[in-house]
Amino acid sequence: MLYVLALALLPPFILLYYTYQQDKLQREPAKNLIKAFFYGGASVFASLLISVPFMHMGLFPEEIHSLGDALRTAFLGAAVPEETAKLLLLWLFLRKCRDFDERMDGIVYAVCVGLGFASFENIEYLLAAGGDWVTTGIGRSITAIPGHFMFAVIMGYYYSLNHFDAYRAPGAGLKMWLFPVLAHGAYDTIAMYAEVSPEMGGIIFVVILLFCFWGLRWSRKHMKTLRQSDSEDIYLGPDLQ
Repeated sequence: MLYVLALALLPPFILLYYTYQQDKLQREPAKNLIKAFFYGGASVFASLLISVPFMHMGLFPEEIHSLGDALRTAFLGAAVPEETAKLLLLWLFLRKCRDFDERMDGIVYAVCVGLGFASFENIEYLLAAGGDWVTTGIGRSITAIPGHFMFAVIMGYYYSLNHFDAYRAPGAGLKMWLFPVLAHGAYDTIAMYAEVSPEMGGIIFVVILLFCFWGLRWSRKHMKTLRQSDSEDIYLGPDLQ
């Protein structure tokens, strides 16, 4: 059990530490990061309040037999419920957080929430895998975990734009929900299609890896963008912003 937990939690914690290191100007208190992480864990259960009713309403199937099934399940069974729940918990955490005073903070806290979700979900997947927990854990560490990291960075990036620069970033309030949903839905559609065409499993795996690689590059670039904006604010001073 201890080894399962270690394999499930190590990849998210590495990405959490990486994100923490990118917050170079004024790092967030550890207690905030821990709290946001467990908010992310709570979002796992919050997402079920959306996905379970959607399933009972017949909006997505229990089994996937076609690309259409994969598309509906990816978006209505995963992306919409999960990203909506993460955004709700992120908002609940940040609405009274006095330390949310820099643009980069939005990404830091969104990543804590997103990887909190991913950590609890990862534990569930590895426990359910039984004797294949090592293979499952390694596979998810290079696909699903970087995927959740990317979705979180997208959410945090637009959350900060909406909070600090809404007048210069019209539509950021919608994008902080819509863009993570689209990225998540695209990722899951590709992954779930492997159930329909197992003979294409190798190609699909490569596509997912390329998708995650692109997402990590996008994340790094936009972290740098927000850090530069925060640095410019400090340089200009409050009277010239």
